[in-house]
Amino acid sequence: MKRALALIAILICLALPARAVSLRTVSAFGGTDASALAYVELLREYEAQSGNVVEDNSGTSDESWKASVLSDFAAGNEPDLLFFFACSADSAPILRKMVPLSEINAAYPDLALPESDILREADGNVYAIPLRPYFEGLFVNTDLFEQYGAPLPDTWEHLEAAVAIFREAGVVPISVSLSDIPHYLAECAVLAASSPEEYTSRPTALDEVPRSWHRGMELIHHLYTLGAFPENALNTSEAVTSELFRQKKAAMQIDGSWFVNSLPAQSMDTTVVMPMPSSDGESTAIIGGVSMGFYLTRRVWDDPSRRDAAVALLGWLTRPDHLKRLAAQEVTGALAESADAMAARTADMVRPIQDDMNKNARERWLLECVPAVAVGDMTAEECWARVMALAPFGAQIAPPSAAALN
Repeated sequence: MKRALALIAILICLALPARAVSLRTVSAFGGTDASALAYVELLREYEAQSGNVVEDNSGTSDESWKASVLSDFAAGNEPDLLFFFACSADSAPILRKMVPLSEINAAYPDLALPESDILREADGNVYAIPLRPYFEGLFVNTDLFEQYGAPLPDTWEHLEAAVAIFREAGVVPISVSLSDIPHYLAECAVLAASSPEEYTSRPTALDEVPRSWHRGMELIHHLYTLGAFPENALNTSEAVTSELFRQKKAAMQIDGSWFVNSLPAQSMDTTVVMPMPSSDGESTAIIGGVSMGFYLTRRVWDDPSRRDAAVALLGWLTRPDHLKRLAAQEVTGALAESADAMAARTADMVRPIQDDMNKNARERWLLECVPAVAVGDMTAEECWARVMALAPFGAQIAPPSAAALN
């Protein structure tokens, strides 16, 4: 209540014509993101209450969008408020241009912006207000499994059996684009072959790469040879392969929790999400955490004529009720129950390997190695040799504790 009253007071003051300012925002609430409309509505409501103008430039959080954001920061063209990745190799280059929440709270104590340990960076500061805890897992069209008598993929043996059944029936077993967004397949395949300790290691030399990471890449090749992926997996897009799953033309898809927002309402009782099964039947880990949050940049903080307006916008967007509007998780039925069960497994969560990789190494692994290893043009050993040559984990980032995820 105290924070809400403080925010209202700031907005009332800003509503005076003499205080009207222009702010620029950049976010991942673009494209087909389920929160895009809610985000725009919140910006328009802020404008109406404050008298300020917000110029927004949102996009889809793919590699090109991330690269454009980082390029703008490098060129001194950063926005005033940003919704971006945190505690990762992506955020590391721009932190010097961000304002720690502790500094904002010291100047505006009544706002009491939350400093979540889950987004504490290596320098000890928290710069972002988190949104959207996530997990990655295996989405399953259970009605197709029932129709074709396939076992649910709760073990690796059942996964392979299901692949064989669906391939024989002419249904795509696992819908994925190997050339566009193979990220979740790569992460889950390595995790399927690894213990949590192996998966969360961050080697600094080729001879330190766990053997399980090699086996994980080999699993991708194995699945490819089994016919697990679409026939055009090497030259199709994630948008196309996701539509195959939504139209019940594919039995499974490896994706993140954000995928639930794109599923039609009529599928809520015939779709579930579960952990990717371990290839040795032992690991219980899943990939997850909190990866993104709202930042305030030093650029606007150091501008006395616009600082109050920018802080008010940050406070407005991150009010608890507004964060709920941005969550956009309108999920029911069996899908909601399975997603809740996945999200509750915070003690089993490990952060993605790619989040700690520099951009060049990440792209080499995901966009070059994965398709080449899948078809047999590259071995797992050659893959990791090429990736490690780019020093992927030069900046070590401590993973959040299980307690921080609760």
